[in-house]
Amino acid sequence: MPHDASEAAGATHDGAMETRGLEPVPDAERTGRVRELFPTWVAANISVLLLTMGAGLIVFNGLNFWQVLIVAIAAPVLSYGIVGVISIAGKRGGAPGMALSRAVFGQRGNLFPGSLIWVARWGWETINAVTGAYAVLTVLDLLFGVESSTLLIVVTLLLFVTCTFLVSGLGINALRVCSTWSTYLFGAFSVLVLVYLVANTEWSAVFDKPAGSTAMMIAGIGTIAAGGISWVPSGPDFTRYLPRTASSKAMVGSTVGGAGIVVLPMVLMGAVMAVSTPDLASAQDPVSFIGELLPMWISVPYLVIALLGMLLINSMSMYSAGFTAQTLGIRVSRAAAVSVNAVISLVFGFLLMVVATSFIGSFISFLTLLAVAFSAWIGVFGVDMLRRRSYDAVALMDTGRTSAYWYRGGFAWQAMTAWAVALLVGLLFTKVDWFSGPLASSWIGENGLGWAATIVVAGVLYAVLPRSSGPAPAESAEARETVSI
Repeated sequence: MPHDASEAAGATHDGAMETRGLEPVPDAERTGRVRELFPTWVAANISVLLLTMGAGLIVFNGLNFWQVLIVAIAAPVLSYGIVGVISIAGKRGGAPGMALSRAVFGQRGNLFPGSLIWVARWGWETINAVTGAYAVLTVLDLLFGVESSTLLIVVTLLLFVTCTFLVSGLGINALRVCSTWSTYLFGAFSVLVLVYLVANTEWSAVFDKPAGSTAMMIAGIGTIAAGGISWVPSGPDFTRYLPRTASSKAMVGSTVGGAGIVVLPMVLMGAVMAVSTPDLASAQDPVSFIGELLPMWISVPYLVIALLGMLLINSMSMYSAGFTAQTLGIRVSRAAAVSVNAVISLVFGFLLMVVATSFIGSFISFLTLLAVAFSAWIGVFGVDMLRRRSYDAVALMDTGRTSAYWYRGGFAWQAMTAWAVALLVGLLFTKVDWFSGPLASSWIGENGLGWAATIVVAGVLYAVLPRSSGPAPAESAEARETVSI
């Protein structure tokens, strides 16, 4: 019977390159610890783009400091709460998120959401590559007075993407080590930046700013949360090495805590910076402002550490993207699949840096569409998780008609219907620079809740449709476990 080419891949060992592909991790190799999730999600959010987004809440959304504080708390709790919950599927099935998705959509049906999520990752990796390249250019300018040029843009992009590829190719052990050290370094320098801002900010101007509308505050929560939403399908990728007995509550808590400890101060710092430098939110270069607002002895090491963080974010994204590519039937190793995304992010990154006229406009539009695209999958997969306590390892890897997850013609029509309808509904409520749905002016659209409507529609529709009449997956005795959240 047909199986994925990666099924024969070997296991991973501490300190060694990970060679395991889509195949579920055997219980004997599930030696991960829940506390390792904390630095993982810290590293996933080490990006100076959060400063720019925080500034946007002041300049574009018209919020005051206290409203930004609410946004900065609510957004990571909401989005990474969902990441943490979906991550529970990783310990249940021991496989990457998009491989487990086969049990929900069917072996062929999974190709549709998988393809969309894979393409969406191109944009996310491009944004990160561009931000990393801008960080390198800013450091070169601050230290040596080297001005940006087309040739230098190509060189910095190539350098950043190459490093990303190397780190992501090493696998989960390398990502864990890098995440831990970057957490310590970035945390220390963020405190230093925060102290500098406290001492040099005109706080009367910060606190005297009038409040904005509730609609803009809700929309701001959606904008900041979109970054976390994009990680939801990848959540199981980083929990598949956890034992089945790992605490679900601890998993969710570590995920939310790791993200929140970065998102909250970064968004607030961006908001404070924007009061004195409103051009920050609309700058074509989302990084160079750091060199203008902070002294060189802080800005240079801070940018270097942030650069490492952005490298990790992209490495984590490419690590998951490699799995997604394999679920689409691309019969190559995970490292080879990652290389495809590396090339794509290099090409798109060049276009964004050289051709595009507005980085932040393109970024916010991308985040908005990204949230809708991922939310349709989240709604369906989430409801399925409430019904399912285990996954059939053999059926996940069997892509032929003999698979328990073949259903009808390779499709679970209930999941496909709910996903497609929800995706369409979400787009109807969405408005970005180059696209506006017919319902974008409604209350849901004006409040930026198109992604939330997508999750609700997908989940409700999937829940009310009749269950599949296909064969039920076989469950081993050790897989029969009940997980409470």
